[in-house]
Amino acid sequence: MRLHTAPDHRVTGAVATAIAEAGGIVTAIDVAESSHTRLVLDVTCSAGDADHAKELEAAVDAVEGVEVYKVSDRTFLLHIGGKIEVASKVPLRNRDDLSMAYTPGVGRVSMAIAENPDDVRRLTIKGNSVAVVTDGSAVLGLGNIGPGAALPVMEGKAALFKRFADIDAWPICLASQDTDEIVKAVEMIAPGFGGINLEDIAAPRCFEIERRLRASLDIPVFHDDQHGTAIVVLAALTNALRVVEKSLTSVRVVVSGAGAAGTAIVTLLLAAGVPDVVVVDRVGCLVPGLEGLSGAQEQLAGVTNPRGVTGDLHDALAADGGADVFIGVSAPGILDPEWIPDMAERAVVFALANPDPEVDPAEAGKYAAVVASGRSDYPNQINNVLAFPGVFRGLLDARATEITIDMLLRAAAAIAHVVRDDELNPSFIIPSVFHPDVPKAVAAAIRG
Repeated sequence: MRLHTAPDHRVTGAVATAIAEAGGIVTAIDVAESSHTRLVLDVTCSAGDADHAKELEAAVDAVEGVEVYKVSDRTFLLHIGGKIEVASKVPLRNRDDLSMAYTPGVGRVSMAIAENPDDVRRLTIKGNSVAVVTDGSAVLGLGNIGPGAALPVMEGKAALFKRFADIDAWPICLASQDTDEIVKAVEMIAPGFGGINLEDIAAPRCFEIERRLRASLDIPVFHDDQHGTAIVVLAALTNALRVVEKSLTSVRVVVSGAGAAGTAIVTLLLAAGVPDVVVVDRVGCLVPGLEGLSGAQEQLAGVTNPRGVTGDLHDALAADGGADVFIGVSAPGILDPEWIPDMAERAVVFALANPDPEVDPAEAGKYAAVVASGRSDYPNQINNVLAFPGVFRGLLDARATEITIDMLLRAAAAIAHVVRDDELNPSFIIPSVFHPDVPKAVAAAIRG
């Protein structure tokens, strides 16, 4: 906080006291400017979260003789000027360097590619580049906030690609939410990239966009909100079932949420051999012919719910002796923790809605044998960073033109197997995103 205060140095003590009484921790108070009429103080302090930061600001502003002039936090400071940049991989020290990196020497390289188009991956950045494409319609849990507001998220995604897989990714934020325009735009930029990562595009539009791009492009197209989530969920579930001594081929699973992530999770679970999946959405348990189903929901209903379970989420969890697994990719607070005892013995609960899960993980832990969430402040975080860097590393290395279900299954198995038997327990079913073996294992699995 930058403060304008009365020219009394005792005010620094009053400010520090106000922050401490409001639960903050002062780390520095600096006098940035001093005159006969006022002091300008820069105060650095720690808050528990964004709401607590506002409480600290209000506490300081209430100190007599103090005006809070400006407030910033370390997250905003980190984003100033953006988080990524372009850097040259070759020296440009003199005219000779310039003549090879650019004209006239670059012309020879261009002609070589024109004569042999397959060389474009070897002689350009294409072989190690990914476009991170969004229309800003479903950004994190923030909703339809548009392409400009989505840019910080796409920058972060690009930074993760570089950090975990040494892939050069670039954010492409499109000023359209028209399916035809998005498909055309991606098709037009595709020659410069080795892969397309679709990101934060709302369902059901995302399904058609991915389907059409996969059909028209000769590079892999991967919607991370769908397939990245599904890979990590399957990996975590594989290990959770090891903990509770059950198998994928015998469990009953209830999935809450029939959007992009839920659909992809169900598809991968079925491919992995899960025999009984019931999907629950706003309309209740999906069954063929249910009034109010969208086309995508009708398709899901056609391949799930073999027992014909009807009713709401509680009904789905409790039916016929209870479900073994709950996977939520829907909305906060929809799972009452007291419903979990109605599930099968040693139940597994994945509450993945962000930032607020379907059930408080601590409350769920009172009844479930294994609990996972999308949050970093609880054990067993389901994080897509475990999947997408290694997936694209493998795709680019293999010069793949498509992504198959078999690749996704192998990637999930690779992540699961990073957790050794001696490490596995109810609070550790998935490796850390910083585990160095994860992207390497996933890339190797994708390459086959």
